[in-house]
Amino acid sequence: QVQLVESGGGSVQAGGSLRLSCAASGYIVSDGCMGWFRQTPGKGREGVASILRSGGATYYADSVKDRFTIARDNAKNIVYLQMNRLIPEDTAMYYCAAEQEGGLIWWRGVRFGYWGQGTQVTVSA
Repeated sequence: QVQLVESGGGSVQAGGSLRLSCAASGYIVSDGCMGWFRQTPGKGREGVASILRSGGATYYADSVKDRFTIARDNAKNIVYLQMNRLIPEDTAMYYCAAEQEGGLIWWRGVRFGYWGQGTQVTVSA
């Protein structure tokens, strides 16, 4: 059974930083593409960043490029999202996701089908 558990969310002022963590069990993070998505009330889930299994290439949404960094610790089986220079528009529930064949959400060429429960990030002006 695949389980993804996010942590590290919270409230921060604009310009601050947070690091989100996603601990995986039942899934080896280096064996599949891992991603971070976010969602605000009334909107669909938005892809934020992803890291490929082969070579570790990374992709970012334009809105977070040069501010967010996705990384993977294979030994700990954890994926991180380092978020710097946060702005109020980054406020959302953030979800960790893992690649799954037939997954219902498609982003940057990958289907994601395993999801964590989410962690809230709130950025105040």
